[in-house]
Amino acid sequence: MNGASPPNAAAVFVGVPQRWWLYLLACRDGRMYAGIAIDVEARFAAHACGKGAKFTRANPPLALLGAQPFETRSQALKAEHALKRLRPAAKLEWARRWPASCEGRPPAGRQGGG
Repeated sequence: MNGASPPNAAAVFVGVPQRWWLYLLACRDGRMYAGIAIDVEARFAAHACGKGAKFTRANPPLALLGAQPFETRSQALKAEHALKRLRPAAKLEWARRWPASCEGRPPAGRQGGG
């Protein structure tokens, strides 16, 4: 390539719409954490390594409970706000409707102790 740097991910997917994901994590202290990301698996790994949000640095994630796709960041942020306002039982019901292991959703990532 004559010393040129390899194309970055954005260059490879030019013209492909970026999908935003609302995700829900089960954390070590028994609580749940909701967030948004383009790459849920990478974000889960960041949370698990203590490089994610302040909450997950103190309460590492154990599992990805669910993930819902959105076409825009704005839509994902609005859905995140609504999800965070739900009671824990309703959050788990949301995760049952948007399980992380269904086709078209990001893989469940690492599970187990964090």
